[in-house]
This record gives sequence, C-alpha cells and structure tokens, in this order.
Amino acid sequence: MTTHSPNARALAALGHDTRLSIFRLLVRAGDAGLRVSDIGEHLGMAPSTLAHHLSTLVGAGLVIQDKQGREVYNRVDFPAMNDLLGFLTSECCTGVTVRAAEGTA
Repeated sequence: MTTHSPNARALAALGHDTRLSIFRLLVRAGDAGLRVSDIGEHLGMAPSTLAHHLSTLVGAGLVIQDKQGREVYNRVDFPAMNDLLGFLTSECCTGVTVRAAEGTA
C-alpha cells in the first residue's frame, strides 16, 4: 500500500475540476462556510455528488465539516491551505542553475 504525504493528498484532491470548484467556492464563503445544499445551489450539483467530493476534500485535510443543529457546514481549513501554498512556494527563486547544453551559444 502506497502512502502519500499530506501535500500530495491535498494536491490530488484539488486535481479534479469539481473538487477544485467546490474548494474555490468555500474559499469565497470564508470562515462561515456553506451547507451542502448551498454548495449544490451555487454549483448546480446533486447532494450525493457533492457528498463524495466533500469527503475527498475532508480526507485530504483541506475542508472541515461542522455540525450545527441538523445542518453540516463545510469550510476551508485555511491554515492547511496556507501550509500547502507555503510548501508550493517555499523554494521559489532559490537560485537553481541551468547549464547550457553543449553546442549552444
């Protein structure tokens, strides 16, 4: 069985157009989050489809689900998102040197 790092799981989860759309919508919603029905209304998706994709985002550590009464609110785990962004940009412009191929000027 292959295990993947948290960053690889997060990127794999976001590598699907539907999950990326859900995640971006939840980013726009902020800390208040959205109910599954709200997400479905905004994106025109069935609750059963959303449940599957939300489960993947939760499993990847990108989305947190909070039960409030009978409703479940979904919100972005902003610290996890920022950690992922930090991982992606942590070595930006650190001076990788590319050698010219032989025979080029």
